[in-house]
Amino acid sequence: MNKLLLGLMAATAFSVAPVQAQPAAPTPLSIVVFSAPSLGAFLPPVIKARKLDEKHGLAIKFEERTPDAYAAQFNSGEFKLGGSAALLTVGLADTRGVKVTYLFNLFDFWGAVVTSRPEIKTVKDLEGKDIAAAKGTTNYVMFEWFARQLGADPTKFSVVNTATPGLVGYALADRAAAVQLWEPAYTSLIAKKSSIRTLDLHIADNWKKFTGSANIPYLGVAAHTEWAEKNPDLVRKLFAAYKEAAEWVAVHPDEAAPLIVPKGTDEQKHAISAIIRANNRLGMNVKWASDIKKEITSVYSAGRSTSFLSSDPRPSTIYQAPGK
Repeated sequence: MNKLLLGLMAATAFSVAPVQAQPAAPTPLSIVVFSAPSLGAFLPPVIKARKLDEKHGLAIKFEERTPDAYAAQFNSGEFKLGGSAALLTVGLADTRGVKVTYLFNLFDFWGAVVTSRPEIKTVKDLEGKDIAAAKGTTNYVMFEWFARQLGADPTKFSVVNTATPGLVGYALADRAAAVQLWEPAYTSLIAKKSSIRTLDLHIADNWKKFTGSANIPYLGVAAHTEWAEKNPDLVRKLFAAYKEAAEWVAVHPDEAAPLIVPKGTDEQKHAISAIIRANNRLGMNVKWASDIKKEITSVYSAGRSTSFLSSDPRPSTIYQAPGK
């Protein structure tokens, strides 16, 4: 009897013992981004190396594409999330009937035009000459806007269209009169060819004159509107992962550089850590779209003035952050 009683007591104790909950499996997300070197490919390797996606309950797969392929596959809905979402491209998709929304900003605009030709001293000197550029990108569209503010006519540029990874090669080989590019490709180029000259676009002065603001929202993360509306919790987690990555990069530039340019030379890695410290060209600025609504509207206005946008994008393209 004693043995039977002890057995019953043990079985009862086992049946009422609390069962430890297993941690939920991370939610898989597939995000299309530009191929490196690009701003869209700047934070993803940090997120993956430091497992910040897993920390916030996500399992992110970053898929690299050229700008044209990115636009086609994101706009078609093949990818519901885009991590190289240039703001004007989001606006353009909306005006063409694609329901997308800019979730949050990652980088403010900065772009440059470089040349090795001594006769080219200003942007206006590029009229009638060839310029290598990734013409399908918003960075080039914004460059056209700034060129017009300087009295140049971009329709007179002979644009040699190439994917972003090819821009540095064009500049190194002096295959075009000038090359239009941005970070981190610009820093990689300067590290390899310090003699190349950068034309002054007077970005800060002209933007301040146009908008009264110093901030130029440029590139971030976007989603198809239907997906974003159904998954506000995943959007919040995604923002948290990117925000934490940006904060870590800002504090640890020397550790971040090898993650961002793993195959780069020591000089290139040093250059990357330097632009992170300065941030004036990098423009890393992670903010919810709804927190910079006025600035986003100004970028749309610039797009209208260049005829890149045929009409004003809908307010729904500016995502309202969860809980705000």
